[in-house]
Amino acid sequence: MFGTMSTIAREEGVRALWNGIVPGLHRQCLFGGLRIGLYDPVKSLYVGKDFQGDVPLHKKIAAALTTGALGITVASPTDLVKVRLQAEGKLPPGVPRRYTGALNAYSTIVKQEGVKALWTGLGPNVARNAIINAAELASYDQVKQTLLKLPGFSDNIVTHLLSGLGAGFIAVCVGSPVDVVKSRMMGNSSAYTGTIDCFVKTLKNDGPAAFYKGFVPNFGRLGSWNVIMFLTLEQVKKLFTKEVPA
Repeated sequence: MFGTMSTIAREEGVRALWNGIVPGLHRQCLFGGLRIGLYDPVKSLYVGKDFQGDVPLHKKIAAALTTGALGITVASPTDLVKVRLQAEGKLPPGVPRRYTGALNAYSTIVKQEGVKALWTGLGPNVARNAIINAAELASYDQVKQTLLKLPGFSDNIVTHLLSGLGAGFIAVCVGSPVDVVKSRMMGNSSAYTGTIDCFVKTLKNDGPAAFYKGFVPNFGRLGSWNVIMFLTLEQVKKLFTKEVPA
C-alpha cells in the first residue's frame, strides 16, 4: 500500500493522490449526509417513541440498512460519475476524453443517455452500500454502547476512536466479499449469471481467502475513514446540540 502511494507521488506528483476528490466529495456529502443524518431518527422510529433502555442490535442493523439504501438511491449518480471519471483517467495519452470534469460528466450523461442512465447499476449499488452502512453504523453504535458499560470509559474521544476502529474493522470484514464480487462482475460480467453465481464460483475456484484480497489497504482506508468520520461527527453533534434543562 505504501509502496503504491510513494510510486504515484513520485511519478505523478503528490496531488495525484487526491485525483477524483470532487466527485468523491459529491458522493460523501450527499450519501454520507443522508445515511448518517437519518440513522438516529429511523432507529427511533423502529423502536418506538416510548422505548427506554439499550436499542437491540437487530434494530440498529435494520435502521442502518434502511438509511444506507435510501442514501445511495439518491446519491447513485455520484457513484456513476466517479466510476466514469476513474475510467477516463486510465485512457492512454492522446485519446480524447468524454468529460472535462464532474459537473460536465453529469450533464453529458443526461444529454447523451437520458436521466435514467444516472441510476445505472442501482440494484447492486443499493445492496453493497446498505450492507457496508449497517456494518459501519450499527457496529459503531454497538461497540460504543459496550465500551461505555466498562469501568474507566466515558463518552469521550478515546471511546469514539476505539469505536471507530472497531466499526472500520467490521465494515472491512463484512464488505470485502461484497467488493470482490462487485469488482469481478464489473470486470467480466459475461463469466457469471448473477451475484450468487459469482460468489459461488469465486469460493469454489479460489477459496475463501479470495474474498479478502487487499484486506490491509482496505482496512487502512475504511479504518482511518471511520475514525475520522465518527470523531468529527461526535464533536459536531456536541457543537450543534443544546442540552435541554431537566
